[in-house]
Amino acid sequence: MKKSIYKLLAIGLILGVFSCGESKKEISADNSKKIEVKVATVTANKTNAPLVVSGTIEAENSAQLSTRIMGHVERIAVKVGDKINKGQVLMVINNSDLQAKRAQVSAGITEAKAALNIAEKDFNRYTNLFNQNSASQKELDDVTANYQMAKARLESAQQMKIEINAQFAYTNVKAPFNGVLTAKFIDEGALANPGMPLLAIESPNNFEVIARVPESTISYISKDEKVNVIVSSIDAIIEGTVTEVSTSSAHSGGQYLIKIGLDASNEQLRSGMFASVQFPDTKVNSSNIGETIMIPVEAIITNGQLSGVYTVSQQQTAVLRWLRLGKTFGDQVEVLSGLTQNESYILSSDEKLYNGAKLTIN
Repeated sequence: MKKSIYKLLAIGLILGVFSCGESKKEISADNSKKIEVKVATVTANKTNAPLVVSGTIEAENSAQLSTRIMGHVERIAVKVGDKINKGQVLMVINNSDLQAKRAQVSAGITEAKAALNIAEKDFNRYTNLFNQNSASQKELDDVTANYQMAKARLESAQQMKIEINAQFAYTNVKAPFNGVLTAKFIDEGALANPGMPLLAIESPNNFEVIARVPESTISYISKDEKVNVIVSSIDAIIEGTVTEVSTSSAHSGGQYLIKIGLDASNEQLRSGMFASVQFPDTKVNSSNIGETIMIPVEAIITNGQLSGVYTVSQQQTAVLRWLRLGKTFGDQVEVLSGLTQNESYILSSDEKLYNGAKLTIN
């Protein structure tokens, strides 16, 4: 009996200890420090924002070099990155076939000259005989025709020689302008075919931006307009001028092609870099494409390539929400997805926020 009483007392003590521990934990959890924050409410705005389009930097003067003959590449005289001068021989294509053809044509010219010489003598002789009534009209006509054909054969052979000599110029691929070799598409010993790209060159420090603009914004852009070209990869902003505005999208995938010349050079610029072209004097009403959610840049939380913002839950706790962002206009950034109208988000806090942090809204 006494043992049973002792057991019951022990169980009661254990349960009392656990209940006290849990109550202490609950009290400590309830007494966790709250973080004071400043919040704002998401609203969709119809604001006039500067027009921004995306483009690619390209050299104003660039070319892909090819040849009009077939032959094996005998020698490549330059390497990618080398500076080259106008008229410099960059590549030599084997011309043994052309040399053989030129020898054949030269032999044909010699033969045609000999045949023409004989035909000319016969023509002169029969002309004299005809004048002396010693040859018939038919004989004179036959000799005259033979003489004309001999002259035509010689002319044809000479023209063929001119054509072959012209083809020799294509065995030496030369630079059409001063520039830099940017690409090589073939190696020594490989077979080059007519029209096949062999080398690519472009002029250095002479770049422009090529951009494609949708029909909803092309009407806002005009030639000679001043713009700011933002190149994020080199952290540079370069002034530019719109030099060309296409009037048709038939050959550019339904978008309109524009070109922006850069007013200054930058040694860090490279072809293929992405750029944002901002038209500071051109405002686009966002109502043309629907309402836009804009929030301050200072509210954005970044983690690598992810961007988000802390929102306020119904329990007054912080919840990190990842967003898909659009264009930045000054100190405001466009939210494409992740936030909806009338939601609350945190602008600033006194301490570092984390998921589940209890908040005191200021």
